Amino acid sequence: MKRSSANHNTHGASTTLSAGKHAGHNTAMFFRKFWVSLILTIPVVLYADVVEKIFKWSPASFPGSEYLPFVFGSIVFFYGGSVFLAGAGREIKGKLPGMMTLIGIAISAAYLWSVYAVFAGLEALFWELTTLITIMLLGHWLEMRAVSGAQGALQELSKLLPDTAEVIRSGKTESISLSALLEGDIVLVRPGTKIPADGEIIDGDSNVNESMITGESKPVSKKNGDRVIAGTINGDGALKIKVAAIGEKTFLAGVMRLVAEAQASKSQLQILSDKAALYLTIIAVIGGVVTLIAWLLAGAEVSFAVARLVAVLVVACPHALGLAVPLVASISTTKAAQNGFLVKQRLALEAARTVDMILFDKTGTLTRGEFGVIDIWTATGQSKDDVLVLAASLNALSEHPIAKAVVLKAKERGVSLKEPKKFEALKGRGVRGLVDDREIMVGGPALLEEINLKLPNDLAGQAQEAGEKGQTVIFVVKDRTLLGVLTLADIIRQESREAIKALEELGIRTSMITGDSEDVARWVSQELGIDKYFARVLPHQKSEKVKELQKRGLRVAMVGDGINDAPALTQADLGIAIGAGTNVAIESAGIILIRNDPRDIVKIVKLSRLTYTKMIQNLFWATGYNVVALPLAAGLLAFKGILLEPALAAVFMSVSTVVVALNAMLLRKQKL
Repeated sequence: MKRSSANHNTHGASTTLSAGKHAGHNTAMFFRKFWVSLILTIPVVLYADVVEKIFKWSPASFPGSEYLPFVFGSIVFFYGGSVFLAGAGREIKGKLPGMMTLIGIAISAAYLWSVYAVFAGLEALFWELTTLITIMLLGHWLEMRAVSGAQGALQELSKLLPDTAEVIRSGKTESISLSALLEGDIVLVRPGTKIPADGEIIDGDSNVNESMITGESKPVSKKNGDRVIAGTINGDGALKIKVAAIGEKTFLAGVMRLVAEAQASKSQLQILSDKAALYLTIIAVIGGVVTLIAWLLAGAEVSFAVARLVAVLVVACPHALGLAVPLVASISTTKAAQNGFLVKQRLALEAARTVDMILFDKTGTLTRGEFGVIDIWTATGQSKDDVLVLAASLNALSEHPIAKAVVLKAKERGVSLKEPKKFEALKGRGVRGLVDDREIMVGGPALLEEINLKLPNDLAGQAQEAGEKGQTVIFVVKDRTLLGVLTLADIIRQESREAIKALEELGIRTSMITGDSEDVARWVSQELGIDKYFARVLPHQKSEKVKELQKRGLRVAMVGDGINDAPALTQADLGIAIGAGTNVAIESAGIILIRNDPRDIVKIVKLSRLTYTKMIQNLFWATGYNVVALPLAAGLLAFKGILLEPALAAVFMSVSTVVVALNAMLLRKQKL
């Protein structure tokens, strides 16, 4: 037996966005540096020549006041600007120059020129430098707050586990830390408390809130023998649970692992934005140098030319571009986990929006994979309940799936069963026994043939029609007289009807694949309104059917159980494993549904489309401002008196970043 690691952190997921440019940084640090830099920037700006020129006013001078911008500007550069300089160093060392490199070059150029200007009696750029660094710190603080908020819901998953568990050992109950819990332990879960580990109920019944795991808000009824998941919340009943999995083996740990893997993967749009950010960095450096040289050759003052260089470098920072796609992807991955499905690969979620056809495996996906009574017909004026009571009373002693379905129907209708006597199983035909001292027989057509009993014409026609639908027909006979007929079939999920209708509204066609007969496949397809079906398909032939659809130019999503359907799930443009239960490691699917609910497939498509839309919007915001701001920063309209100063360039860049972050955050509020 292994001890739980009780690992509650989500490091792998929560550092995905901040890796690289924000390695080792935190929100509080940026906030602190911002306020210190802001306080020091105020006197630098007040003693700048620009204030005197605009407001015709200057603060009181004192011995050494001319060096105040130099002193405070130096503090802001080394204290506030150190995060950008360190980041630039990492980017250059990693041969991946980007946002931090541009900011580092910009503030270094401004500072070095300003230091030289102080001692040479030239115009310095200290007020531009300090305001630039202060605004950049504010922008990064806002960005990191947005990123933290995006991953807040994911971090909530890691907090689901309680800190302690009540374990029953040697007949005594003791409270222990989760790390001391062992597989095989018996834990007591009191009403309203969290379940500490995956396991099986051995005593008690209750309703369990599994909403944070499955996305289903309605509490789930649990009793002896049912499995429960760590982190879910017990209702008003006390439970004794035998621990089956702890630590990294739990379902919750698997969820966190898959989410972290998905956030570490990249979508096509992210790959595109990464390339664009690299190209933009190169363009910015070249453009900045060309701008500097051009203004110097044109006879401009060095301070003016350097200011143009700094403005170009700052405004072209691919900050927003680097954040545009990853932030949306991170939020969508977390949102998926909250809605009952796990994204293993972002490319899988991205593919969902382009799907033309969804191919469903029938058994266990569109249907429950178990028999259920579809209808009851009576032959001699008896009520349906009278027929059901006799059929269920006799079948209560049988282990056959059909017998169990009849008994379950009786329980659902609330009828009381009677005790049969002289029960006998008739091999291949049905069952026989005495109920209220009358001979009762329940069985299929072979039973009627044996006792030479013919069906009335109306019932014969109905039975034939049911058989053509692939339904199983059984007959209830009392004293060699037909009382009624029961039809049974694999029960179609009500959720399936809703899912097929919703997919049709989204413009997506549906098809079904099954190993069952043509009659069964046709009936299920007609009941659900499915466009196309494949019948009598063996497991190894399913991938061929996927290829067949793909050859018609369709982009196909395959929905199956992830085991027998593995080749088809892999062949499809999108593989969705349904009914994963506690097995979250199905390798053949890109997306795993936690619940056996086909309606969640509709959520996948909606989330995919919303995610793509947000990514496109963010790419527009991230690049659009560059088109306008770059020429202004370079000074192309300087002859008209229009200039974009470095500090204003920093505002533009920061605003673009914040807009991108806030737009991404809106995805969290979208309902699927």
